[in-house]
Amino acid sequence: MLQLQYIKEHTQEIIERLQIKNVPNVEERIAEIIQLDEQRRSLQKKGDDLKAEQNAIAKEIGMLFKQGKQEEANAKKARTAELKGEEKSVSEQLAQTEQELNAKLISLPNAPHISVPRGKSEADNVVVAEYGTKPDLGSDALPHWELCAKYDIVDFELGNKITGAGFPVYKGKGARLQRALINFFLDSAAEAGFTEIQPPLMVNEASGLGTGQLPDKEGQMYAIPLDGYYMIPTAEVPITNIYRNTIVNADQFPIRHAGYSECFRREAGSYGKDVRGLNRLHEFSKVEIVVIEHPDRSYEQLETMKKHVGGLLDKLGLPYHILKLCGGDISFTSAMTFDFEVWSAAQQRWLEVSSVSNFETFQANRMKLRFKDSDGKMKLAHTLNGSALALPRIMAALLENNQTPDGIVMPEVLRPYLGFDIIK
Repeated sequence: MLQLQYIKEHTQEIIERLQIKNVPNVEERIAEIIQLDEQRRSLQKKGDDLKAEQNAIAKEIGMLFKQGKQEEANAKKARTAELKGEEKSVSEQLAQTEQELNAKLISLPNAPHISVPRGKSEADNVVVAEYGTKPDLGSDALPHWELCAKYDIVDFELGNKITGAGFPVYKGKGARLQRALINFFLDSAAEAGFTEIQPPLMVNEASGLGTGQLPDKEGQMYAIPLDGYYMIPTAEVPITNIYRNTIVNADQFPIRHAGYSECFRREAGSYGKDVRGLNRLHEFSKVEIVVIEHPDRSYEQLETMKKHVGGLLDKLGLPYHILKLCGGDISFTSAMTFDFEVWSAAQQRWLEVSSVSNFETFQANRMKLRFKDSDGKMKLAHTLNGSALALPRIMAALLENNQTPDGIVMPEVLRPYLGFDIIK
């Protein structure tokens, strides 16, 4: 959530930054927020004035009774009753105004960094770097869903039988490959200084609100209404919420965590050839990295996180490029995001495997995550996170890019985790 005081003090800047995100009616929405805040402050003052007048009259009544002026005292008591009625009305108006103001602030997206490119969709994202060489496998290369069936390592039909589409069953060497990737990613995170967390797979409403998944605007969250819980779409949600309603010490920065979890997403509206096989699932495995950082160093931290993700892809031998997301494709909560996409040799397309984002104070303001700075003032921390990495499309690219007539050759870095060199 954007800070109200910052909106008031930097109104034009916020409007211009939100326009990069193509936020509709942004000038009117910001004006409404400022007007509601003025109304809130006016009602607050009116309520305080009414309380002060009541306190003053209460003292007068006591003096009048002592002086034997009962008639005047009773008149003052009648006035006190009127004031209480006025105060109740003002209090109700204030509560309603605060509710409206909070709802409008909650529904306002994060303002993107001024360097985020303008654009309307993913077609306007900017490629900032490309690494590795695309393998030339010829026209006989099989897509990963056919390789999964050929080597009996992922069963999509069985998952459909047990649960539904988008819930695959990993079998034999496919299950081993999943486990190997998870362990490799977690071990790499630990070597990079991240503390491992095993988070819950369900969160409450306050946690969903804290990191910006709720209110759920796109219908992506799986809800459990009976208990008021939500299945997590990413480990970012429970791990970041460790610090909800917390004051951290400035000397703790950067606070770095990594966690493996299953992720659950409804993926409403997904259809067509791009959702085949492992390309888009309702349940999938992912290792997430989360960083709480001092505002002055968060963009340096973003670069460090990008290097970590790129290093994983380098070790796996996967060709990839990095995209700087435009305003039209960046998420509701993000101030800046870089996507990593790997090359799928059989599908002849790029597959997104990671998003690395800086949320600045947006999540911290929702969560009340603060720290005392060197100047003694209480400030909001910056939060960042990234996929390091999401497994399904990594597996898809590994299977497709490494296929040979004799089987699928495993990357050297995974072999100690796997116990085999080739799937055949």
